[in-house]
Amino acid sequence: MRTARSRGRTVADGPLVLRYLPNGSEPPRNRYGVVAGRKSGGSVQRNRLKRVTREALRELHPDLRPGYDLLIIIRGTVEELPGSGEARRFLARMLRRAGLLERVPRDGEQAP
Repeated sequence: MRTARSRGRTVADGPLVLRYLPNGSEPPRNRYGVVAGRKSGGSVQRNRLKRVTREALRELHPDLRPGYDLLIIIRGTVEELPGSGEARRFLARMLRRAGLLERVPRDGEQAP
């Protein structure tokens, strides 16, 4: 994840930043990391933000192109990212811009 943070390409949307880099794993699979800085609040708020973001990633995982390291950096607060629905919308927009979303899920649609 350190390499993805330092050398990866960046896409930002609202309170989230996506850093991604091809990982060359065989068979191709994605690896994920979620980071929330101290500006996001205390430990309880940071852990909630990471939990919400991981849940949104879990829902989007089946629709992502495999073979990438993805690092999600949370730079917002709980007020900006209150639930997994908002996190999912921000992530889907960023992943679409990065070209990593194979199938575009609609709002409210569950992953298979």
